[in-house]
Amino acid sequence: MESFETYRPYLFSIAYRMLGSAMDAEDMVQETYIRYQTARPQTIHSLKAYLTTILVRLCMDQLQLARRKRELYVGPWLPEPILTEERPEAANPETRVETEESVSLAFLILLEKLQPFERAVFLLREVFEYEFGEIAGILEKTETACRRTFSRAKQHLVAQRTPFKPAPETHRQLLSSFLEAVQSGEMITLTNLLSDNVILWSDGGGKARTATLLPIYGREKVARLSLGSKHFWPENIHFEIREVNGQVALVGRVNGFAWNVIDMDIEHEQIQVIRIIANPEKLTRV
Repeated sequence: MESFETYRPYLFSIAYRMLGSAMDAEDMVQETYIRYQTARPQTIHSLKAYLTTILVRLCMDQLQLARRKRELYVGPWLPEPILTEERPEAANPETRVETEESVSLAFLILLEKLQPFERAVFLLREVFEYEFGEIAGILEKTETACRRTFSRAKQHLVAQRTPFKPAPETHRQLLSSFLEAVQSGEMITLTNLLSDNVILWSDGGGKARTATLLPIYGREKVARLSLGSKHFWPENIHFEIREVNGQVALVGRVNGFAWNVIDMDIEHEQIQVIRIIANPEKLTRV
């Protein structure tokens, strides 16, 4: 028999992609539950559609609020990382590739370029495969408007999406080589792992000494910063390679708690982008 709990993981998966924050996604799912509790059962013709409609509209409102808050955020803002190796979809090979792409930090950052309505339309169609008529009902817009918005959003994102995806073994090896080079202080080795136009983003939210307030560009600067930041690592830190947001990443732990997450984009067997999430408020789910 259908119940709210039947759809809780599904609702979270929409909310997380909408908001890029697991904490906010859980809040929106809970708010959806509260509103569902006050509904008259005879007015609900499809529980899934009903819950999705409430959730998506809540997320659109939350996105507007979050964007105003981010104007005051200290330094670059990155999505909140989550472990995906233990999620149900990880065991299903048919949905795994799709899930990895749609939940990756790179993809979530791209979605930030869309307005809330565009983001909702794009996700509902591209990731969750709703028909445009259904999307129009959820968002109270015309089907034509939803089609037009989807086309515009997809064109915008495809132009910026990196098509290259390395083999998992290559990705894992470069993560390990990067960590070894930083730990041993090998500047030349580290520099050779980086592409000429590598970018490093660091999200500390004003709460992490190792985080930079601006992105760092270029292999020499990124290498020097990476080596210099090691001096601020806790003595008892150790790193694990875990699946974070659909791809392998480094998770630094101190006394069992996550201290940072280092995520990378790899292209042509070199590191193209480094994202470091060190804001402790964003590390509770890894």
